[in-house]
Amino acid sequence: MARSACFVVAASVVLYSVSCFVAPGTAPRNPRQSSGSVVETDVTPAMVQEPVTNSFCPLAFGAAVGLLVAVFGARPAMAVDLENGESIFTGNCAACHAGGNNTVVTEKKLKKEALITYGKYDVGAIIKQVTNGNGSMPAFGDKLGPDDIEDVANWV
Repeated sequence: MARSACFVVAASVVLYSVSCFVAPGTAPRNPRQSSGSVVETDVTPAMVQEPVTNSFCPLAFGAAVGLLVAVFGARPAMAVDLENGESIFTGNCAACHAGGNNTVVTEKKLKKEALITYGKYDVGAIIKQVTNGNGSMPAFGDKLGPDDIEDVANWV
């Protein structure tokens, strides 16, 4: 719901902006000064018809649609990268935690029930565990960067 509301607002802003900068405008004309001569005419301003201009510009419309597609069609930027978390887990953690199990302390698995039981079903708790280690688990704070540790914790 919020994403569609943002889309509507962004589309409105883009289309309004495009119409402000690209839409042609006409300057008011005075029929008495249209030529370089100083000849008086009997034409009243009501009789002079201004040329009708069309404010629709296909180029501006295409640019606006292209911008919207580029912005909203792209992969969303996420604070955590779950694909990176999975690859870090596979390279560093899967030796002991393959399939979410624990080969060292069998009851302390990475399954939801076990994580809740041991108070580790929280991203912050997992980050602390991975960074500092605990019990038989070594600390990875020196080996992995903070972003990688956060990605692994969110992936778990």
